[in-house]
Amino acid sequence: MTTLLISLAVLIGGYFIYGLLAERIFGVEPSRPTPATTMADGVDFVPLPTWKVFLIQFLNIAGLGPIFGAIMGAMYGPAAFIWIVAGTIFGGAVHDFVSGMMSLRSGGLSLPELIGKELGMPARQFLRLLSVVLLVLVGAVFVVSPAALLDKMTPAWGTATLFTAIIFGYYLLATLLPVDKLIGRLYPVFGFALLFMAAGLLGVLLFGGVTIPDGFADGLDNRHPSAADHSLFPMLFVSIACGAVSGFHATQSPMMARCLRNERLARPVFYGAMVAEGIVALIWAAAAIAFTGGYEGLGEYMASHSGPADLVNDISVGWLGAVGGVLAVLGVVAAPITTGDTALRSARLIVADIFSIPQKTIGKRLAVTLPIFAAAFVLMLIDFNILWRYFAWVNQTLAAFTLWGCAVYLARNGRAYVLCLVPAMYMTAVVATYLFYAPRPEGFGLGISTASTIAGVVTALCTALFARFVLRQRAASALGDPTF
Repeated sequence: MTTLLISLAVLIGGYFIYGLLAERIFGVEPSRPTPATTMADGVDFVPLPTWKVFLIQFLNIAGLGPIFGAIMGAMYGPAAFIWIVAGTIFGGAVHDFVSGMMSLRSGGLSLPELIGKELGMPARQFLRLLSVVLLVLVGAVFVVSPAALLDKMTPAWGTATLFTAIIFGYYLLATLLPVDKLIGRLYPVFGFALLFMAAGLLGVLLFGGVTIPDGFADGLDNRHPSAADHSLFPMLFVSIACGAVSGFHATQSPMMARCLRNERLARPVFYGAMVAEGIVALIWAAAAIAFTGGYEGLGEYMASHSGPADLVNDISVGWLGAVGGVLAVLGVVAAPITTGDTALRSARLIVADIFSIPQKTIGKRLAVTLPIFAAAFVLMLIDFNILWRYFAWVNQTLAAFTLWGCAVYLARNGRAYVLCLVPAMYMTAVVATYLFYAPRPEGFGLGISTASTIAGVVTALCTALFARFVLRQRAASALGDPTF
């Protein structure tokens, strides 16, 4: 209980202290016009109320990641709580805020174009491919998973196939229609369900006489039942992505950068939504070990069930009763749906930016959207567990690239680039280690020592390239060269 309370307090304090520091380092200008007002088109550039922008951003990024990811990450032990808190404050929220502000300053530019401006054309081309692949993966994953949850909640007439078709149809509408027509109207309803779920579970954890066996007294050792094949580093840091650091978030920030009315709202929307997601991840990590009786019990539960969806259902119904359970699981269903729809919408915006295709007419939007949906449909035919593993690595790789681009942007503008440099180095070490350590086919299957050594070299090389850039920039600045 104490661990949960301290973690919640640190997360909230991080928003007010470190979030304010990030805001001052970037240099927010409340008087500066935003793309929502200077580029309004009634489709994607639409000024929206702040509370709606916050809810849309929060629901965009809070899919199954902070729920399923937190449950699977909790299997590694109490280190999961530290990663959720520290990762959110110093990594994920900084990543979301700085990339969101960069998009605000660049006319709502999508992520590959935004980061490509800082890292060069080869990186831009790679990020174009990586971003679209990630977003289509998210769209596919977040059709299959909520359809499976709805199948468990309904009588025999409600089949996974039926719900898949309904969700896919909704995604098509959400991708094509103006942002304020469907997304802007439905998200408050979905937001209530998700917030009710989180508040209800937190209430049980705090006041329901529940024991949370956090295990800190026994150290931070790996508690995963297959610890020999699941090294704490990097597997924990890939498992808990959306609840700590997630590259997917930076693909969503430009969409909301096109709807913000003032730069001073960026910290509440971008940094604040990430902190809210970290709180959701904390609640589910604590609920998972409390409900199953500890890390060993959690491992046994996961081994005897089909996946975290079963645990989500059991916790919701078991702790909140029939009515509360339906609302809580609805929140869990709404979360991935409200991420999948905006993922595919973001894919449309990125492809449109790549090929400079105007999106004001429905015909142009359809021309970009239909191939994206065809690709998502093909991916839906692949096993969910395989999709999730590839999604996790691609997601964290995108986060590393985004953080390097943010660090370059801050350095180029004479800001304290260490804000993004440190998390960029850390996430580079995570994704490089995972690539060489993870079993085939998603990795090279090397030993953890070998993988970590290679990752250290990769991280050092990236850091050296960044240091060279900073030195060259300083030299050019001293010579008065404005083009560097």
